[in-house]
Amino acid sequence: MRPPGRSLRRLRRSAGPRRRPSRETGPAGRLGPPLERPHWSGSPPRSTPGTSGPAPEAPRKVALPPLPPSANALRQAEAGPRALRRGPCARALLTRGAGAPWMRGLPCAVGRRAAPLPAALRLMRVPPPLPSRDDQKDHLEAAGHVCILKDAFDFNSPSEIADLIQAEALEAALALHLYRGGRLLQGHGIPFGIIFGGTDLNEDVNQGEKKQVMGKVLEEARFAVAFTESMKEMALRQWPHAQGKIYVQSQGIATAPNTTFSWNTFLQRAEIKQSTDNLHVFLLICGLRQVKDPLYLVDAFAEWHQEEPNVYMVIIGPEVDPVYTREVKAKVKRSTGVRLIPEMPQDDLHALVKNCFALVNSSVSEGMSAAILEAMDLEVPVLARDIPGNAAMVKHEVTGLLFSDPQEFVQLAKRLVSDPALEKEIVANGRRYVRRYHSWQAERDTYQHLVRTLEGSPED
Repeated sequence: MRPPGRSLRRLRRSAGPRRRPSRETGPAGRLGPPLERPHWSGSPPRSTPGTSGPAPEAPRKVALPPLPPSANALRQAEAGPRALRRGPCARALLTRGAGAPWMRGLPCAVGRRAAPLPAALRLMRVPPPLPSRDDQKDHLEAAGHVCILKDAFDFNSPSEIADLIQAEALEAALALHLYRGGRLLQGHGIPFGIIFGGTDLNEDVNQGEKKQVMGKVLEEARFAVAFTESMKEMALRQWPHAQGKIYVQSQGIATAPNTTFSWNTFLQRAEIKQSTDNLHVFLLICGLRQVKDPLYLVDAFAEWHQEEPNVYMVIIGPEVDPVYTREVKAKVKRSTGVRLIPEMPQDDLHALVKNCFALVNSSVSEGMSAAILEAMDLEVPVLARDIPGNAAMVKHEVTGLLFSDPQEFVQLAKRLVSDPALEKEIVANGRRYVRRYHSWQAERDTYQHLVRTLEGSPED
């Protein structure tokens, strides 16, 4: 996502290479088990951290979740930018796997520099078929690097990756998701880093062959990034040899609502025919897949809507799982007071969040929900399912409200509607928490710093 006021020159966009028949020119085992199109699941749950001291300027004394250890305290000594061996504008491969719900943006884009910098890298990323944040791409382009995004499903064999690296003269890579993205980069001789996704540490690690592949990927990687300390600990339990190369960097949040967004037009399209004076819209943002459990609250909310016609639930997100999407559509169609809306551009989505009464998260499993953090930044109260990943960010009755079942959700939602003081307090604490612990600039500094380790040889 791009903060207000910052522009980036892009000379062309691409939808990615055409799919080609598989050409297995190397050992088939290099990529590990075949990559299926599964039900995507999110990042691993965060362990609930301890508390810090009272937040300054809070309406009352509260204990906010502490900041995870930051990757800004890097272990390598800085020697400044280094000249690259192959000319003034170096190239790198940036790959992205799947399972990272915090990423939102274009499925594929190519950025070009107006002029090369002495230590610039060219980067390509392989994104999942999910809405994605492009923070890492933006951070690196701002430092003078050029990023190319590619989907892992665009590649059927190791030889296709080799062809791309040669054709683009790529020199380095950043893979998002240790298995789906990282496995594509093995054995090609270019330096790369890894960002853990979620299913790599939650699910893939339980499959012997995939775990072995991921271990070899970590051996080859220059660095790896985890969103939380608990994710780092999970990785080190499986691959102790990665000690010293895994860093922790929380998601940085920056919101930019579209100032031309029309709330009334949205309500008309959603067929919500209520006066905006007493309207309460609860927004659930998620890809339509089982791990996000968008149907969890539908029955309870429909029953509440029959009692109070001015409350609505709006579910918005991409159709990730076609089979499950049909189930969601059928259920919503039968449920009063519940609407299903297709995904929309990020700036419109931020404007929508800001106009809604509250943001809802009903996921079965969550790593670090960007939607929750963005709602806090936009001063919108959050009601989240009480799971470890959500509880790490949402402190009950401080930065949001946590519910354990649909009935408790309705009780808490009614309380929030009838208690403006509670709403005001939660909003203030939530925004302070995001500004304090999820700095977009800190995230940028980390990735710009880490990518320097991809320049030159490991001994440089």
